[in-house]
Amino acid sequence: MPQPQLKKLDFTIADVNDIYSGPVGVLWEMLMGEQIHVGGEQETRALAKNLPITKNTHILDICSALGGPARMLVQHYGCKVTGLDATQHMIDEALKRTTQTCLTNNISYKLGNALDIPFKSHTFDIVWGQDAWCYITDKDRLITEVYRVLKPHGLIAFTDWLQVGPMSEQEWSDLNSFMAFPYMETLNGCETILKKTGFTIQQKEDLSKDFTQHCHQYQTILRTKLKDQILKNYGEELFQAADQGLNLWVQAADQGKVGRGRIIAKKTL
Repeated sequence: MPQPQLKKLDFTIADVNDIYSGPVGVLWEMLMGEQIHVGGEQETRALAKNLPITKNTHILDICSALGGPARMLVQHYGCKVTGLDATQHMIDEALKRTTQTCLTNNISYKLGNALDIPFKSHTFDIVWGQDAWCYITDKDRLITEVYRVLKPHGLIAFTDWLQVGPMSEQEWSDLNSFMAFPYMETLNGCETILKKTGFTIQQKEDLSKDFTQHCHQYQTILRTKLKDQILKNYGEELFQAADQGLNLWVQAADQGKVGRGRIIAKKTL
């Protein structure tokens, strides 16, 4: 049976910091590219195309990681992007990569917690997220904070990894533990949180078929192109842990238990 929404594993920001400050964070970039989300630049474009982004738009990217989406958005739209991330290494690396471009006037980064967003109310036109809010321990509070910092009638636009079908308690624990997720929401669960916070859903899409295809692609890349490099630089133990964990996700995706979704919603006031 599906796990209750409030059931959570004991993962915190400290665990996420450890992951993305070390070799596992490097491994995710090796698999997915510097945007570190499923589909890379193509998915960033897909999320952006249904948004009214102009040069006057100010976007808050929550869990901005290496800043890949921020740079792409500014390059394509001339907008302003503020990246928020809880991992100092990611902030430092995003700053380093952004200073190598001509986009620094339009992009800034801030170290901070998405559950206590360090910006004043009614600051942003759009709050953005890609495949990272599954790490956040309290999705209700996250969405409440997003609502606070959005301007009236502002938009929230995000993709995330989701539970899409029933699974045993052991499967639930193994899948979330491998990723260090406290828990995954469902697509309908995300919609419920948004609506009760005061958002109106504009777009809700199940991307699980595409997610499954990408899981297989990442597994192939891990086992072929990256295997020797990982073994040489990080050792057998990391490779085996990555291979076994990713295989769990491939199987769960094939069985319709895990997937991914895209949501755009408007602040009603």
